[in-house]
Amino acid sequence: MVLVTLLWSIAGVVTRHLDSARSFEVTFWRSAFNALALAAALSFARGVSLWRELRHAAWPVWVSSLCWAVMFTAFMVAITLTTVANVLITMSIAPLLTALLARMLLGHRLPARTWLAIAAAGAGIAWMFGQEAASSQRDAIVGTLVALGVPLAAAINWTVLQHTGTAARGADASAAPRDDMLLAVLIGALISALTTLPAALPLRATSHDVGLLGLLGVVQLALPCLIAVRVSRALPAPEIALLALLEVVFGVGWAWLGANEAPSSSALSGGLLVLAALVSNELLGMRSSGVAGMRAMR
Repeated sequence: MVLVTLLWSIAGVVTRHLDSARSFEVTFWRSAFNALALAAALSFARGVSLWRELRHAAWPVWVSSLCWAVMFTAFMVAITLTTVANVLITMSIAPLLTALLARMLLGHRLPARTWLAIAAAGAGIAWMFGQEAASSQRDAIVGTLVALGVPLAAAINWTVLQHTGTAARGADASAAPRDDMLLAVLIGALISALTTLPAALPLRATSHDVGLLGLLGVVQLALPCLIAVRVSRALPAPEIALLALLEVVFGVGWAWLGANEAPSSSALSGGLLVLAALVSNELLGMRSSGVAGMRAMR
């Protein structure tokens, strides 16, 4: 999982070294290479049955596909509008939004610590957004708003995956098996590439740009997505959520060292508040689970 976050985190610094590709063209090339890599990997693993599975995919696969498409697209567009730190900090609230959505749609009860974490993280994002608005950084404000689409889509996605896992245990015929959700990543990449292509025209990327975006599509996106699905079978969700926060640290560090993009004071202060809320919530949750497990053993 640490390797996954390390690979995810290179997107910002690599994007800062592009020659002429911008916004939707950046998104198109990365999503297209991601789709090609996933299609090759899944075809190798499943053979011709992959394409039959695509035709008969259950509804959760298609909902998850749309979520992945939004995540792939919003992330790259946002990172061309504002700083890497702003995007990653905004994205880091995904676990809390997921908990809130699961409460509303699946009826999961949230402990008091999670409600406090949601309030603290919201205050951190509001502080960061307010400071940008006060300094009249229009692109930064738009970029932060676009970046919000990533954790919102992620929250819907993880809620659908959780519903799928519960339905599968209950033998719901309309639910997709958990392994089939890999198809959703592939379909999401295809949707992202196809929907951004018209806005990306005329394509201005140099061969240098295409090479870097190919690196992002394969190494930064396709490979860690495949690893993350495998990791999710071995690690509990709270640990995955906690380790995923390393992407913020790695990503801001890469952008600072590799592109001389120092985070603003508002991003640092707001980000620290968000990360503190998330880490505290996850650590307390893991501790509560451990205590409950020890009592059960006794």
